[in-house]
Amino acid sequence: MNREQQMAKAFVGLADTYAPEFDPLHLFNTLVLACRDILAVDAAAVMIADARGGLKTMAATEEGAAFIELLQMQTGRGPCMDCYRTGETISVPDITTEQERWPYLVTGMAEAGFRALQTIPVSLHDRHLGALTLLNTGPGALGEDDVRLARALADTAALSLMHWSTEPTRSDDVITRVQSAIAAKAALELAKGMIAEYACVDVAEAGRRLTEYAAGRRVSLAATAQALARRDMDPTAILSEYSAN
Repeated sequence: MNREQQMAKAFVGLADTYAPEFDPLHLFNTLVLACRDILAVDAAAVMIADARGGLKTMAATEEGAAFIELLQMQTGRGPCMDCYRTGETISVPDITTEQERWPYLVTGMAEAGFRALQTIPVSLHDRHLGALTLLNTGPGALGEDDVRLARALADTAALSLMHWSTEPTRSDDVITRVQSAIAAKAALELAKGMIAEYACVDVAEAGRRLTEYAAGRRVSLAATAQALARRDMDPTAILSEYSAN
C-alpha cells in the first residue's frame, strides 16, 4: 500500500462514525497508528482534556510514548501542555537543548529512547480538546507537509468524536462527548487489569486480547470494556473466545 492509499484509508477510518465497531477508543487508536505509519515519525500518542482541563492519555503506539505523556501530565510542563493551552503546534527538533526549560522531560525522553518531538493541537474549530504528540528517536524537525497532514488527521478525529454517538449532537455537547471518551478509556484500563489478572498475562497482552475480541465480534471496544467494568460481562468470556481461536 503506497502513501496515498494509506492516507485515504486513515481518513476513512477516522471519519466512518457509522462503522459497527466505531467508538472513541478505536478512534484515537486509529489516529496514533495512522500517524506512525504514514508520517516520518517513530511513535505517537494523543491526550484529551477532561472537564477540569486535566489531560488524559487516550492512545499511544508505544509504552515509551505513553510514558512521555504521563511525565508531562505529572509535572504540568512540556510541549504537549503548551500545545493544548495555546492551540499552536510546537516543534522540538532536539530535546537535549531544552535542559533548563524541561529537565524532567529531557531525562524521560532519553530513557525512552526519543530525541525529537512535535506536538499538534486536537481542536474543534477554536476549541482546544487536547494534543497529539509525534516522537522520533533521532534529532530533526518534522517536515511541513507531515505537520499539515498530522493536523488534518487530528482535526478529522476531533470532528468524529463529536459524532460517534447515534444521538443528535448539539454544539454544547462537546464536554459530554469528551467526558464519555475519557470514561471509556478509564473503563478500558480497568478491563485490561481484570483480564490480566484472570489470564495471568501482562496488561499489554490483556489489551490485545480485548481488542481482538471486539474486532472479531464486530462490537464496540468501549462497550465491551464498560460491560466488564460494570461486571455485566465475565472476563472468562474473553478468555474462552481467545482460547477457541
